[in-house]
Amino acid sequence: MTRIAGLASNRGRNLLHIDDEQPGGATLDVVLSDHADAPVLADAADRGIPTETVERADRDSREAHERLLLDALAGYDVDLVCLDGYMRILTPEFLEAVPPTLNVHPSLLPAFPGDDAHEQVLDAGVRVTGCTVHVVTAAVDDGPIVTQEAVPVYADDDADSLKQRVLHDAEFAAYPRAVRWFSEGRLRIDGGVDATDMSVTVEGDDAGDRPERRVVSGDKVSELRYGENPHQPAAVYADAGSGATGVVDAPQLNAGAKALSYNNYNDADAALNLIREFDAPAAAVIKHTNPAGCATADTLADAYDDALATDAMSAFGGIVALNRVCDVDTAELIVESFKEVVVAPGYTDAAVEVLTDEEDLRVLDVEELAESTDSRSDRMTEKRLVGGRLVQDRDLWAPTRDDLEVVTETAPTDDQVETMLFAWRVLKHVKSNGIVLADGTETVGVGAGQVSRVDAVRLATMKADEHAERTGVEGSVLASDAFFPFPDGVERAIDAGIGAVIQPGGSGNDDGVVAVFDDHGIPMAVTGRRCFRHD
Repeated sequence: MTRIAGLASNRGRNLLHIDDEQPGGATLDVVLSDHADAPVLADAADRGIPTETVERADRDSREAHERLLLDALAGYDVDLVCLDGYMRILTPEFLEAVPPTLNVHPSLLPAFPGDDAHEQVLDAGVRVTGCTVHVVTAAVDDGPIVTQEAVPVYADDDADSLKQRVLHDAEFAAYPRAVRWFSEGRLRIDGGVDATDMSVTVEGDDAGDRPERRVVSGDKVSELRYGENPHQPAAVYADAGSGATGVVDAPQLNAGAKALSYNNYNDADAALNLIREFDAPAAAVIKHTNPAGCATADTLADAYDDALATDAMSAFGGIVALNRVCDVDTAELIVESFKEVVVAPGYTDAAVEVLTDEEDLRVLDVEELAESTDSRSDRMTEKRLVGGRLVQDRDLWAPTRDDLEVVTETAPTDDQVETMLFAWRVLKHVKSNGIVLADGTETVGVGAGQVSRVDAVRLATMKADEHAERTGVEGSVLASDAFFPFPDGVERAIDAGIGAVIQPGGSGNDDGVVAVFDDHGIPMAVTGRRCFRHD
């Protein structure tokens, strides 16, 4: 555990924030100030943190004052000293006598040192500033840099607004990070207290897909009419320099139509990610980020027709995504029923004429679907949480024939295997718990977002029997995004008439589930991997 002595001349908000966060288990064990009326003293005392006041009298030399500081510190066993707005230049003698000492400065050093950093930033007209955590030396704001955090400078900023942004968005991030590194033994400070021979290294502060630090930047594309609901303001931002192909910056060919909404963007992105899965002509209709239907076929028009036939009722007002240039035949099918958006990698002139004649249909051209292997947006996904975000690799895996393990006495036919592979690629884009029923290379029923796998099966089979226009459950292939923990779900599927199953496997009750399929002569293959999508 790292014990910290904090030195502050005023409010000491960074010290109090470190006390709140306790990064790496560090604790604020004492607060010292050179001003008896410094607000940090009262705030620390309210938290039960010991405080010391060491004021400098007019007759005291700097060295004499520092000896008093050292005397005050002698009563505490601390591992790290953290300065926060401590308006004194410390001597080498003091710094040699105390543990490693850090400071946070409100600019990106070496730019704008001194006590008027924000005014300097504004006078210079820079568009990015931030903070720097550095090792304290006898020179002003000149010690080796431990870490930094950047924030934007806006045209309407003044010193006060910039100060608040730097404090909350930069200092509150960087200072605890530096303390955590020290507490974890990853911050190494070599050399003496002279900046010329001192160096800093941080173990593990390396690049990679999940680096120790992330800098997230985005440029506003547009204000949206509203968010998920009319009372929620919203905007769409583009990742600067991502190079990814997507709906964020896709041109809308019917510029006179209303702009995309928050939900339109979300659904169009989900639809585009789904049809990227397929090499053959493919079409998908998405509603609330879930597939209402998806299919591949010899022609794009046939693929769309098959996708729509899965559940035309649910597809009403949905988002259409295509993985080929949209031709006029496909366009004419799309406009037969109401759709919000169509997104494709190009359109023929005749298709544009048909689609843009629909007043409420937005037509997006993503130009191409080739994935950029260098783009973080293509390789990673993230979800904002209150106070942070989750980051993970995008699920780009899908099984091949060689990846399937047949675990039943009855083996699937070649056609069933083809359908299994198709269904799995669709299933990856269905919210969990998810079940997909497929016939050939078209969906016939989708059970999405259920808290019970049995209910997901019930929903998928109901939709297949009641909404699919050309086929139903009978003989279809069922794909499940996770294993069946009990036979109840598979028994319901068998009773409904499914002909084969693909699922991850891995349940402690796999043998019992397999036995049910063997009793009915139904083949099942497992992938060894699940494909949950929770959001």
